[in-house]
Amino acid sequence: MSENILSEGDGRVAGVPVGHATKDYYFDLPKELIAQDPCMQRDNCRLLVIDRKTGALEHKVFHDIIDYLEPGETLVLNNTKVIPARLLGTKVDTGANVEILLLQRKTDDVWETLVRPGKKLRPGAKVTFGDGSLTAEILDVVDDGNRLVKFHYEGIWEEVLDRLGEMPLPPYITHKLKDPSMYNTVYAKYDGSAAAPTAGLHFTEELLQRIQDKGVNLAYVTLHVGLGTFRPVKVDDVTKHHMHTEWYNVSPAAADLINKTHANGKRVICVGTTSCRTVESAADENGIVQAGADNTSIFIYPGYKFKVMDGLITNFHLPESTLIMLVSAFASREIILNAYKEAVKDKYRFFSFGDACFIK
Repeated sequence: MSENILSEGDGRVAGVPVGHATKDYYFDLPKELIAQDPCMQRDNCRLLVIDRKTGALEHKVFHDIIDYLEPGETLVLNNTKVIPARLLGTKVDTGANVEILLLQRKTDDVWETLVRPGKKLRPGAKVTFGDGSLTAEILDVVDDGNRLVKFHYEGIWEEVLDRLGEMPLPPYITHKLKDPSMYNTVYAKYDGSAAAPTAGLHFTEELLQRIQDKGVNLAYVTLHVGLGTFRPVKVDDVTKHHMHTEWYNVSPAAADLINKTHANGKRVICVGTTSCRTVESAADENGIVQAGADNTSIFIYPGYKFKVMDGLITNFHLPESTLIMLVSAFASREIILNAYKEAVKDKYRFFSFGDACFIK
């Protein structure tokens, strides 16, 4: 018998309709199916194609995605770049080991962060890193126990961070990443994420070129992925869950391309849930995507009416997570859970370094 990450509870939550209970998104996942290492040839992973109207499934290889794309359609890709956001240091007065995870930049040298151990890092506490060339001062405690931290250093912040920081891999990945570049997409451009938009990890430059040569457009947006990606849903009723805020930017060129695609009667296909959340956040009530930068805490679960997205390329998500709720809103809970059951049976690889789905 395989070891499972989660064990199913008994009975329904009183007063919560089917589809709004967190436990409605449970599925049995053997621990050995959690991918610990990336696929060395990015586009050689497996691809499960899911028809969201019929539930029909097709088993493919990721580079076959080109066969499902048509000229005039637009792929939306998140070009955020994961920074070495995990800093390991020591508390100045006690020498205790401390971990600080950068979540969102507030001003040049002030970040919202997740700290461990939180109880030892109250406002006024100071932390030093490496040879002492970087220090941090805890300014305040904010939502969810996160800390506002001011960093002190000499030189260029990005160079200091490259020298002292580590890639912040998800907690379910226990292997050390041999090549940190494999936790960024080939089109990553703008620094700022604490986690990768993992659906994009499957694309190679060659595959993207072939897709463009076929007449498919590429629209790049930016959403800096924060803590919300890993935060579990701790409430029984999903409608009571609070999403962490993330910053996004949609350029005029990207908005124009997406809007023209729809005006021409073609599909807009999002690469990853972060691209989906970006365009859905940026769209007005008529589905017209507005250019600009803003913060979003959009939470998509069944009942949501999609304004922009017509197709989704995504990885396999955690049981009872906000992301499996999002894909269930796009297809249906029954179709997604049936597809996941088939994926488990067929030994697909799950989560950040795992295989992919195309929900069409």
